[in-house]
Amino acid sequence: MATVVIMPRQGQSVESCVITAFQKKVGDTVEKGEVLFSYETDKSSFDEPAPVSGKILAIFREEGDDVPCLENVLVIGNDGEDFSAFVPKAEGDSAPAQETKVEEKVEAKVEEPVQAVASSGDVTSISPRARLLAEKTNADLLKAVPTGPNGRIIERDVQKLVDMGLTVSSAAKAGYTESVEGSGINGKVVLSDLNKPAAPAVSAVSAPENDYEDVKLPNVRKVIAKSMHASLSTMAQLTLNASFDATKLQAMRASLKAGAETLGLNNITLNDMVLYAVSRVLKNHKDLNAHYLDDKMRYFSSVHLGVAVDTERGLLVPTVFNADKLSLNEMSIAAKAVIKDAQSGKINPDLLKGASFTVTNLGSLGVESFTPVINPPQTAILGVCTITRRVKQVNGVDVFYPAMGLSLTFDHRALDGAPAARFLKDVCFALENFDLLLAK
Repeated sequence: MATVVIMPRQGQSVESCVITAFQKKVGDTVEKGEVLFSYETDKSSFDEPAPVSGKILAIFREEGDDVPCLENVLVIGNDGEDFSAFVPKAEGDSAPAQETKVEEKVEAKVEEPVQAVASSGDVTSISPRARLLAEKTNADLLKAVPTGPNGRIIERDVQKLVDMGLTVSSAAKAGYTESVEGSGINGKVVLSDLNKPAAPAVSAVSAPENDYEDVKLPNVRKVIAKSMHASLSTMAQLTLNASFDATKLQAMRASLKAGAETLGLNNITLNDMVLYAVSRVLKNHKDLNAHYLDDKMRYFSSVHLGVAVDTERGLLVPTVFNADKLSLNEMSIAAKAVIKDAQSGKINPDLLKGASFTVTNLGSLGVESFTPVINPPQTAILGVCTITRRVKQVNGVDVFYPAMGLSLTFDHRALDGAPAARFLKDVCFALENFDLLLAK
């Protein structure tokens, strides 16, 4: 019996996922557990294993497709098995929508390089659906940028040409070559363009060819860009900088590290201690443990702490929920767990939302001061800086001490400078006197 493989739902908030790569093609034999395809949500990536052993009978989607969760992606079975019941229907049509895509995958068994284009404007490495759309719309295939497997032009590439107005008239198709520039509306190539003299040769002093690389933005980068642009363009952001004497904090960390095995403690870091202190201080500053929602403020009774994490795919901010109820050791365990999952790219998308406040730490990179950008709709974000050596007077004597910097960015629409400064002062005091914080 044929088995259908669907697009999984990774988290309750995920509606669709993008297929990034197929590891198998139609006709391939697979064993149970082998990876069939890779896919990603806005901020996480996953591999889909084969639920059964068998042969790939059909693939209904292409690399780069944004597939709704729970929709059929491919079918595994035995030669000759009927899988018509699993073929997705075309939108607004009772006929199978993906018959041509099944044929495409069979044709794709022979992987050929993309041929440029003949003078007739025909393209050899193009899917049937893409070719049909090009014929209907007179899309200028010479200007297509292939995004399909093995450099194949697929339907969305042709649709992009149409959206950009890159078309060629039926009369001009026969003699059209890549060197012809269109003079019609939106750059459309018309018959009169074929008789124009060729463009002059490029000067020898022009920039060398292929001295750059165009890389398509991954989904996570697009999400980060959209979020950060919205943050800076809609908020009234202001950053306050302060520092504190980290002598006791460093001594406490050294003591916890030395006694970790004896006391059964996790490897508690300075970052864990900062997260712990922030989770306690925030309880007394509700304007910063909140969301600004245009016409109202949402104040949280618990602290849901976002932890900014640098990953290979970009900045992710997983959440440690109810952080104010965790002990220092529990905080260390919880923070390291979400950080590890974020860095591996396997984090549950539901853990990438819901934070009421965020902490971002650039101290390990030697940054002495910076301007963190708020994650909307949060009202503030705390940046943790590196420890530097400074001088202060103690009983009239200059004394060197380790100073840790903190940078607080807050939304001036949600709160004023004085409440933000008081929060920053309280965080500095809590970290400077961490032993007293633990005694509470």
